[in-house]
Formats: sequence, structure tokens, C-alpha cells
Amino acid sequence: MSAEKATVTQKVAVGTAHSKLILVGEHAVVHGQPAIAIPFPLVGVESVVEHVPGALKLDSTFYHGPLESAPESLSGVVHCVMETLNTLGIPKRDLLIRINSSIPPGKGLGSSASVAIAVIKSLFTYADEPYTEADLLRLANVAETFAHGSPSGIDPLTITSECPVWFEKDKPFDFIKPKEDLYFIVADSGRMADTKSAIESVTEMLKIAPKKIQENIERIGEITHQARYAIEKVGKNLLGQLLNEAQKELESLGVSDAGLNRLIYCALQEGALGAKLTGGGNGGCIVALAQDELHSQQLTEKLKRLGAQAVWPFVLHQKK
Repeated sequence: MSAEKATVTQKVAVGTAHSKLILVGEHAVVHGQPAIAIPFPLVGVESVVEHVPGALKLDSTFYHGPLESAPESLSGVVHCVMETLNTLGIPKRDLLIRINSSIPPGKGLGSSASVAIAVIKSLFTYADEPYTEADLLRLANVAETFAHGSPSGIDPLTITSECPVWFEKDKPFDFIKPKEDLYFIVADSGRMADTKSAIESVTEMLKIAPKKIQENIERIGEITHQARYAIEKVGKNLLGQLLNEAQKELESLGVSDAGLNRLIYCALQEGALGAKLTGGGNGGCIVALAQDELHSQQLTEKLKRLGAQAVWPFVLHQKK
């Protein structure tokens, strides 16, 4: 699925978007520290817009019917659609928006941002209007605000990128060029993670125990800086160690759980160079760094046998 695919045929328009995962920097990024996110091409979203007379309608796995009657869980998509139509000057009727997603929601893989970006692309294409990256980021942030409360902005940025992204809130973003191919495995615990609640939990802990929690947050920031150096200059062995250190800090923040820890322990026992949760935590997914392609295949099979709901091996390729 191409992130840039967008076509129009007889008043039907298609837009697609890939997924993303945070490699390191979860939670700390909300509090001013950097994070590294990487495109995750194995799952994605397709949005199809077509002219259907009558009310503005949405067709998705979770809901089919008039947009104005969509459930609260889809409020981000609803507001994103409305804002995009306002931007384009399109009447809010006579449209059917079909959303097909292979991204499991609530797993820290950027589902809400991917849906938003695919929908925005399809609506711009339907209107025969070009879009810029700035358009995508601005409109996707509408959906993210409703989905996550105070989003960092990292999800839409990475979903519109083909390279790993270095992100710090309110600072210019940058792209990272890996010095070698990196073999990752993402494993789904099978349980939903509530990113919004996890962010609120860490924020509350910061008020209750500011010194301790601030130390955790700053340490994650230090690890993230070191991880960028490892990716660009040193290589996978150092990166693996840093992923393990980041996981310890996330455990201290209370956002890991027994199910995630079990998958992480299994990956490490089977020779993973490093493993940690990715995303909000307390459910969702882990990411593990394999030694090479063969080891990636072996780890994938082990994690499947352990009971992971889904396992996706993928390669972050070296950039010249």
C-alpha cells in the first residue's frame, strides 16, 4: 500500500496512509523530551470517497451511518472530516466515506492519525485540489486532539514520512539516516492500550512526585539522544541496549504491564538485542530488535507461539 496513492474515477477518490511506531521516547515526548518514530509500512488505511446523494455518511468497521450520528469514539474522524470539508469549501452532504484499515486500533501504531491522513487525502483528491504536508499535518492534528487530548504531533509527522523522524515538541523536526539495516519485530499483546489515559496518568504522577518522575522523563530523553547516535553512527548492538534501558524507565512510570513484560522477556530470552513497549503502554504492542534477517524470522515464530495476537517483522533500511 503506497502512502502516496490517490486516484479519482467517476467521482470516486482514494487516499491511503501507512502506520507508525515510536521506537523510543514515549511519554517523555509529551513533556518536552525528544522521541524517535519510524514508519511502519506493514499495516495501513484506505479511505474511499464517492458521490452518494443524501446525508454525509461514514462506512467503517465500527460504524455505518450519517456522520453527525457517529459515536463518541469516532469524534476525531468526524471533526477532521468537517474541518477538511470547510477547508475545501465542499458542502457537507452527498458524500459517502468508506474507511478500510488493517491497523489494529488502540495499539500505539498511530491508527487515529493514519485514518485521518487517508481521509484528508481522499477528500482533497475528490475536490481535485492538491495538498501539502502542512495541510495533512494541520488537519490530522484536529483528529489527534480529539483522540488523545494533548497529542505530541509525532504520529501524523511520521505517517507522512518515509524515514525515521526525530521529534521534539515545538521544535523543527529532523530525519534520521540509519547506518545499517535494522530488523524489527512488532508483537501485539492482544489488549487495547488507552494512550489518552496513560498520558494523563503520567501527568498526574508528575504532580504527585515531581522530582522522581521528572528524573524518569529526563532519563528517557537522554536515552533517545543516545539512540539516535546508535542508529546513525554505531549500530544495532548499542541500540538494543538503549531500548532495554528505555523499557526500565517506562516500567518506572507505570505504563508497562505483565502481558507486555512477558512478550519482552520472551524476545530477550530468544536473543533479541533489545525490546520494549511501543506507544502508550498498559496493553498494545512491543517492538524487539533482532540480530539479522534469519533471527527476525525465528523471533517472529517464537512470539507467535507464545500467544502474541499478531506479529509483524519488518526492516528499517540503511539510508545512503
